[in-house]
Amino acid sequence: MTPFERILTLTAHEKEPLSLFFAYSSRSIFFLQHSLQLDSKSFLCYCSRAALEHQNRGGEREREKTVTARLIIFLDDGGVLNDNRARGLQWQRLVGEYFVPLLGGSAEAWSRANRVVANRLFEPGAWRKSLQAAADYRSFDRACQVEWLRGMCELVGIETPPEEECLRLARRAAAFITRRVHAAFPGVVDTIRTLHRQGYPLHTASGESSLELEGYLQAMGVRDCFGRLYGPDLIETLKEGPEYYERIFADLGIAATEALVVDDSADALGWASQLRAATILVSSSLHRATSTNPQLESLTELPAFLQRRQ
Repeated sequence: MTPFERILTLTAHEKEPLSLFFAYSSRSIFFLQHSLQLDSKSFLCYCSRAALEHQNRGGEREREKTVTARLIIFLDDGGVLNDNRARGLQWQRLVGEYFVPLLGGSAEAWSRANRVVANRLFEPGAWRKSLQAAADYRSFDRACQVEWLRGMCELVGIETPPEEECLRLARRAAAFITRRVHAAFPGVVDTIRTLHRQGYPLHTASGESSLELEGYLQAMGVRDCFGRLYGPDLIETLKEGPEYYERIFADLGIAATEALVVDDSADALGWASQLRAATILVSSSLHRATSTNPQLESLTELPAFLQRRQ
């Protein structure tokens, strides 16, 4: 550190910087003044300005630390970002749009088949049985994708492709459909951009795969506002308990106390809370007393909520 830098470091933290400046080595002061070719008055003004600039830079660094220390936000998709009901109706139409040119059948038949098979797959008992039968997440996901397309082909009345082809077609269909779905809740897109602009790191924490999340966020025009799109496929764990969040936090290398999880499921938030993450429930339900989580009616309320708690 040069003599002048030492002076600035000291004076920037004093209420009377010039008095401390005069207490510094007269030899160093003389050398600096001579090298700058300034008279005494101009030299003192120069040093005062430099000390003030040094102090301002310190303030900027402190503000940067504040942004860095902000909570890392994990957003659920369906029920928080997007309306599941509106999205489901669009899926029924887009399934036909994708598969009719490839496999035949009518758009109406594909739409009806998708509704029937999806209800069958997501029925709680069937879902639990599939989970128990799978050795790991990859095998579970593979079985679901293949069963989805096979079931629809049977109902449409067309020949079912081989298993590997079923898997390939199912994943391509998901990529095609999700990029054409527009079901974001009102104001959510602007809210995401606001949070991103304010410096909050954003990631998803959804039960959907990262492939589907990629499509939905691209359709919303906010993919660039997010970091990792966490679904079960990225961490090899279904959204069925605390381990889901534990693996997400470990993957990012953060402590749970650095996280804010926003979800429309009180169960999911309970799992995150067990790890000591902050949580917020998004729900329009009037029965707020049933949840111990802070509750918002819409994600659009989140920026103001965070501002009040700074």
